[in-house]
Amino acid sequence: MKRTKSDAALDEKTAAAGSPEGGAYLRAGHLPVMLGEVIETLAPRSGSLQIDATLGGAGHAERVLEESSPDGRLLGLDADAAAIARSAERLARFGDRVVLRQTNFGDVAQVAPAAGFGQVDGILLDLGLSSYQLSDTERGFGFRAGGRLDMRFDTSRGRPAADLLATMEAAEMAALFRKYGEEPFAGRIARAIVETRRQVPVDTAEQLAALVERAVPAPKARRTHPATRVFQALRIAVNDELGALEAGLAASLVLLRPGGRLVVLSYHSLEDRIVKRFIAAEQRGCVCPIEVPICVCGRSPSLRSLGKSRTPSSEEVAANPRSRSARLRGAERIAA
Repeated sequence: MKRTKSDAALDEKTAAAGSPEGGAYLRAGHLPVMLGEVIETLAPRSGSLQIDATLGGAGHAERVLEESSPDGRLLGLDADAAAIARSAERLARFGDRVVLRQTNFGDVAQVAPAAGFGQVDGILLDLGLSSYQLSDTERGFGFRAGGRLDMRFDTSRGRPAADLLATMEAAEMAALFRKYGEEPFAGRIARAIVETRRQVPVDTAEQLAALVERAVPAPKARRTHPATRVFQALRIAVNDELGALEAGLAASLVLLRPGGRLVVLSYHSLEDRIVKRFIAAEQRGCVCPIEVPICVCGRSPSLRSLGKSRTPSSEEVAANPRSRSARLRGAERIAA
């Protein structure tokens, strides 16, 4: 399946909640994306220490623990308390080989050493939403499940999405939709929200999805719901996802021992661009201007790319539509 630039910009995890195939997927339950490719790239082994910094449904974590038996250990992180609770139940059979912490993966540099994972052999970041979050009617992540527009992974921190929609000016809101959603009709949608909230609050997923659908022109053919980019933008802003990603990537340089591997699954172009540039910069090392004939910065490469990015097979996409825009990148820590 050929992916276009616009496809890559969409968060298919959110889009799945607005499509018939995505609805069927949610009813079927959680499926870890590119599981075989993740395990192949991460290469967990007996005795290794691994970090799954975005547990979600714990599908990847479960396989990592299986592959690293009998004594490999895993630190699992998630900002979502419900995800931690589900993961604790799913991974209970591994006993003290598992350590779970409720925290944003952007804080991994502080949390991991305190949990006994100061130097590790692998770090996995599976970005975006789990099927459980998409089907959560209390937080409004997906427009099919509906619910109040909260969108926070950790509901004890930050401002709900409904608060942003209630207080932001049209220009500020449009800028947010353009920056984090790459939404071509950002201005039109923002003005429609401001106009609507003069009469009634825009505070549910159903309201916002319907409002966006009315505000944008109807295309001849539509692969995803027209509100997909807006939902993506709000979720990224509410959870500071791109800031957390940059912090998590930087932490990998501190936590990975030489030979340790970083594996990242991204789902839209904003995330993938950050990951791609990070790996390229750390593989290059030197940051001297091009006009300087010899290196004077003294910065050595810290990562080795594990090849070109990978995408899911057509068979996986058919079985799990939300995996369609997934892109996997891997890198290995090298000695400084």
